[in-house]
Parts: sequence; C-alpha cells; structure tokens
Amino acid sequence: MKALILAGGFATRLRPLSCTRPKILFPIVNKPLLQWTFERLSKSRVNEIILAVNYQTEVAIRQHKIPKYDLKIKYSRDPLMKPLGSGGPVKKAEKLVGHDEPFLVLNGDIFADMDYLELLEKHKKGKGIATIALTRVEDPSKYGVAVLEKDGRISKFVEKPSRDEAPSNIINAGTYALSPEIFEYIPAGKKVSIEREVFTRLAEEGELYGYVFDGLWFDIGKPEDYLRINKILLKSLAEQKFGVMGKVELRKPVAFDVGVSIGEASIVGPNVVLGKNVRIGTNVHVRDSIVFSNTQISDSCSIETAIIGDSVIIGKGVKIMQGCILADHVKVKDNVTLSAGVTVCPAKEIEESVLTPKNIC
Repeated sequence: MKALILAGGFATRLRPLSCTRPKILFPIVNKPLLQWTFERLSKSRVNEIILAVNYQTEVAIRQHKIPKYDLKIKYSRDPLMKPLGSGGPVKKAEKLVGHDEPFLVLNGDIFADMDYLELLEKHKKGKGIATIALTRVEDPSKYGVAVLEKDGRISKFVEKPSRDEAPSNIINAGTYALSPEIFEYIPAGKKVSIEREVFTRLAEEGELYGYVFDGLWFDIGKPEDYLRINKILLKSLAEQKFGVMGKVELRKPVAFDVGVSIGEASIVGPNVVLGKNVRIGTNVHVRDSIVFSNTQISDSCSIETAIIGDSVIIGKGVKIMQGCILADHVKVKDNVTLSAGVTVCPAKEIEESVLTPKNIC
C-alpha cells in the first residue's frame, strides 16, 4: 500500500519557528511530526511513502534522518515558485502512485491517531472514488463541515460555517483514501484545491464517502494548538527515569531528551518538554512550555507557556511570559523581560525589555 503525504506548505501561522523548519519536522514530545506519521503508517501495513514537497522541505527532511520503519520513501517535488494547492500535488505524483490500487493521501501537518488500514477497507466497501476521514470537534467553524448521509455518502461540504449555521460537528480530518480514478478529476500542472473543487464534484456525483473515527486528532497550525497537543501527549506517557543531577523539583508531566542538565533549586513543570542538550541553570522556573534542542537558559530565569527554539541563549534573570515565541538562535541579554505575546525572529539579539506584544524581526 502507498501513502502520499502533502508536505509543501509554508506554515505561515507558525512563524517565526517555521522560518527555519517545515511544519512536519516540528517536534511533538521530542519526536518530529513526520516520524509520528511514519510510525502509524507502518503499523497500518503501508509500505511505500511519497512525500509531496518543495525543494527546501525535501532538503530539511533528508538532513533530519528520520527513522523509516522499513518504509520505502520517494519524493515528488512541487515546481519552484508555483504552489499546486492540495490537489495539484496529487496529480503530479500520479506516476509514482500508479493506477493499480487505492492509496492514501495525508495532510502532513495533521497529528492523527488513526487506523489507516481501516480507512482503506472502508473505502473499498463503499466503492466510491474517495473516502474522507472525518472527526468530531467542539468548534467546526474553522473547518470544512461534512453533511453525512445514512449510507455513508457525503452529500456536501459547508466550508467554515458559523457555529449556528454548521450542519454538524463532523469535519474533514485531512486524510483520504482515493481510487486511481481521482486523477481524471485533477488537471495537470495547475493549482487545485482538492477540498473545494474535486470533492465538491465527487459529492454531486455520489462518489464521495465519509469515515468517522474517534482517535486523537490535531491540526498543529497555530502555536496554541502545538502547545496543546504536546500537553495532551505528555499526560499519556509512561513514567520516565531522569538522569538529572542536583536538587531539582520536577512537576510532572515532563519529558526530556538526551543530554539535558538542570541546576539546583530549579523547578521544571508541569507540562514541559526539553529537547536534546538543553542546559538550565540554577533557580530557574519553567512551566507549560516547549524548549527545542541545544538551548541554554541561565540562572534565575522564569519561562511560562512559551515556545523556545533551537540553540537559543537566554541570559540571567530573564522573564519570558505567556504566549512568547523565540525562534532559533535568538540571544536574550541578562535581566530582560518579554511580556505576553512577544515573538522574536531567528538570530535576533534582545538587549532591552519588551513590555508590549510585538513581533521583533
């Protein structure tokens, strides 16, 4: 079985962190999102992955050396300076996918605890051209909402309705089982929305089915969503044994990668993820935050509900408040305060406190 992963987006809502990494490589409890996806596909007996990417994303994935779980990996590259939307990459990968059997298509920025094999089996029984995985959410107004009939067909989609006008709370979960006939519905070399153009037509023809699943599902498109999925997964982790020296208070749940060091009198947690080789000084308090690899946090700092990028250097006595995001290679001088909602672009140096929400580039 084959799966096509759409990974060519630019993750604008996750800037400035996405300035230096594609969304599919964002770590979730210290494991890249793409690795979580590979692992689940492998368990569902998929054996070949096609990554629809732009050039920068392909380079980043190859450099990251993610475990392949015995999957065969191929690349289908979008043309430079010509994004193809969500449908165009499917058509472009036609030769790699082939016409022998149904295949999966996944949006690469979705975390889903899904049985992909069950989705494929549901698709084969329905005998339509496309079967869309659907999930229930509290607020459907941000998504494409499905009108699902008793026989499993989707009669139509309502795109981002208001809460009062939504026909249901069942939304498009960004994963599809498709028959090879789908290629006839997508013009070559053009930007095509598979959701708005292709699926709408299939629904009108009675060829679009839905598969509702109840597993964990998250679109990590916004910083608050990214923090939330890490927090949820932290709670489900087994007890970890920490090789942390000194008198440190750990308020679980927390997760550490290898090489983490923490100084005395520091309090870490709850809901904290520390990447590889993170160094934390003495008398530091970190809570509800994600700290990427190779970052240094000096003595007497306070960090709350923030995302700190790779190789950041934070001086002594720094306060980083709720909603702050520091991109890779940022340097923050001693005794600086960053108030709620401050974001800092890669490699910037912050010498003075920032007391109002702003983006520093």
